[in-house]
Formats: sequence, C-alpha cells, structure tokens
Amino acid sequence: MLFRSAVGIAGSLLAAAAGTIIGAVAGWRGGLIDRVAMAAADTVLAVPRLVLLLVCAALWAPGTTTVVVVLGATGWMGVARLVRAEVMGARTRAYVDAARALGASPGRTLWRHVLPNAIGPAIVATTLGVGSAVMLESGLSFLGLGVQPPAPSWGNMIAGGRDVIMSAPWVSLAPGLAVIATVVSATVLGDAWRDRVAGEVRRVPPRGLAERS
Repeated sequence: MLFRSAVGIAGSLLAAAAGTIIGAVAGWRGGLIDRVAMAAADTVLAVPRLVLLLVCAALWAPGTTTVVVVLGATGWMGVARLVRAEVMGARTRAYVDAARALGASPGRTLWRHVLPNAIGPAIVATTLGVGSAVMLESGLSFLGLGVQPPAPSWGNMIAGGRDVIMSAPWVSLAPGLAVIATVVSATVLGDAWRDRVAGEVRRVPPRGLAERS
C-alpha cells in the first residue's frame, strides 16, 4: 500500500520543494524575478492540471519517474504563491532587521530566519495536495499513461477489474476504496495540521524574535 501511494506523495513533495524555492526567492527578491515567477505560475494555472498531465504523459514514455516529474511540474504554483506571500510579510518584521544588523547575509537571513516562519502554510498545502496527487496518479494509471505493470498501482488494478466488474466487483472495488481512504486520510491530516499551525501562529511569537530574546 505504501508503494501504491508513494508516487503521489513523491510528486507532492517534489512540487512542494519547487514551490517553496520559487516562492521564497520571488518573495524575498521581488522585482523582475517576482514578476517572472508569478507570470509562470499564472500561465501554468491557466491550463487545467489534468490536461497538462495528459499531454505530458502522452509526450513522454509512461512510467513512475514520468508521473512523479509531471505531478511536481504541474503542482508547484499554489505552494509558491503561499510561500511568496508569507515571505513578503515576514521580511518587514523586526527579527529580519535584527539579523541584518548582526551582519547576516541576505541568503542566510532568508533561509535561516524568514523561511522557517513562512513554511507552515506550505506544509499544510502539501499535505492537502497528497490526496489530489494520488487521485491524479490513479487516473493516469487507469488510462495507461501512468505507472506501468508490473509496478503496482491502484489505477492499474481498477482498470484490470473492468472486464469482471459484474462477476467479481471486488477486484476493482478494493483498490477504489483504498484510493478513497488515502485521499480522505490525507485531507483530514491536512485539516488538522492547518488548525495546529493556525493555533501556533496565534500563540507563539516568531522564531526570530525568540532568538533575539
């Protein structure tokens, strides 16, 4: 079961990593870099993600690596926007000025002080995105454009049970229920994490201020 959902998780983590880096740099540097990054995000968001996935999967040989890369390349925009907004808000706070006054370089200030305080929403978005990535991976595998046999995939299992859906419905029903359970679990975990992060933001001062004190 872990491997069957690992493709979606890996795709979400890749998208989160790319979105965090792009959003952090865009929000911190601003100017042309910010405009170019957000223009790229808007361009990708203008095209439905499923269409992009189908086109990319059709252009390249289907397989696990292709699915992970495509999921990452089409899912970084939301995380990038969240991190950018958080970084833009955090860079004007007192602990950033204190870090600069102590001689910290802009890069160290960003990665050591600003990003740890801005990463919470990105983690929540990544957790919530796991369910969507698992669904998309299963859909691509069902269509024959995702993970290829003999590698296990819930989409392949559902597709393999189509011919016996009337005589043996459990062949497709079991992997279908597994997909639903995984998506619901990821969503519930993401909601719980979001509530926890929101509570910590209300109760705990930024890490930079704590370090100064």
